[in-house]
Amino acid sequence: MSEQWLERYANAVMGTYGTPQRVLVRGEGCYVWDADGRRYLDLLAGIATNLLGHAHPALVDAVGSQLSTMGHVSNFFASPVQVELAERLVALLHGGGGARVFFCNSGAEANEAAFKIARRTGRSRVVAAEGGFHGRTMGALSLTHKPAIREPFVPLVPGVDHVPFGDVAALEAAVDETTAAVILEPVQGEAGVRPAPDGYLAAARRLTSDAGALLVLDEVQTGIGRTGAWFAHQLPGLGLDGSLPDVVTLAKGLGGGIPVGAAVALTEPAATLLGAGAHGTTFGGNPVAAAAALATLDAVEHHDLIAAAVDVGALLRQGIEALGHPLVTGVRGAGLLLAVQLAEPVAAKTAHEALDAGFIVNPVAPDAVRLAPPLVLSADQAREFTAALPGILDVATPPGGTQ
Repeated sequence: MSEQWLERYANAVMGTYGTPQRVLVRGEGCYVWDADGRRYLDLLAGIATNLLGHAHPALVDAVGSQLSTMGHVSNFFASPVQVELAERLVALLHGGGGARVFFCNSGAEANEAAFKIARRTGRSRVVAAEGGFHGRTMGALSLTHKPAIREPFVPLVPGVDHVPFGDVAALEAAVDETTAAVILEPVQGEAGVRPAPDGYLAAARRLTSDAGALLVLDEVQTGIGRTGAWFAHQLPGLGLDGSLPDVVTLAKGLGGGIPVGAAVALTEPAATLLGAGAHGTTFGGNPVAAAAALATLDAVEHHDLIAAAVDVGALLRQGIEALGHPLVTGVRGAGLLLAVQLAEPVAAKTAHEALDAGFIVNPVAPDAVRLAPPLVLSADQAREFTAALPGILDVATPPGGTQ
């Protein structure tokens, strides 16, 4: 069955993602099944998206109930679930009465909205970080640093400067009275799950405030409990010393697998810069997506999944480190957003062998494998992976061992 579907895929779908690794037809909890009936433990969760795993009853019920009531209206109208979701996000981010939310469909769109908020300050320069990933639309791609995906589309939006991630002195040199905004990820996901050094975000807040610039935090991959706090910038060390960013962008885990994004402006003037007619999207904040997001937030709270991310993430980290495998040089990240650092550039082979062994992981860098499982991952499932990992790594080890 898989071969038939892959042939049809190749004849109908643009090849932007290459050849799919498997054809998946069903999921339940942290497991998925392919078209040939084989089961896999999903340790990627749609790239940090399916927080509640697959076919979670609360999400299924919320979407079905909302769709049976009202599926979509234009943004000429409001819906109660849209308003409730906006209020909930502002509260979780500790925003005051002046905070406002723009809803969209994806992380790239959320960052496009943040980019436009920055431009409405009247300044045109934006500072971003080397290694940062903010999306593939033309504005978000301009903020993204990865040369391989930028270069085919140059010239991009002008006025974006990239500085080394984590380097306070470089950031200080780049931010001045011409800077509209600084955009940073608290943990750089696509660069190999690299957390910001302690104090870096607080320094960014100080520098932007002194220059009258906005601080935008891209929490698309790190938000909604994945790193062991509602948002990674609320973690000790990564935090802002009690202050707020001006804008936080969200997507991925926010909808538990249903497309929804948000740019949450927490301070003045960021919250009022996109006035009537300044921006828009057809599906942003539609009732079904908002209901899915509310159900996801409720489930994270009800099942204490933030604490689970801390505990199971620690179990995964400790289990991998305890293996003492020569190919593993360390584990980095926070909560259930982790990278297994490898001594050799064999992440792709490691991920391939893991898939053959029944585990979905991601070669996020040549020498790093990303783990971003659902937050409902159990301790037994984490141990299932760590027990299988030595055999996977043995096969992935280059001939002659590590250098």
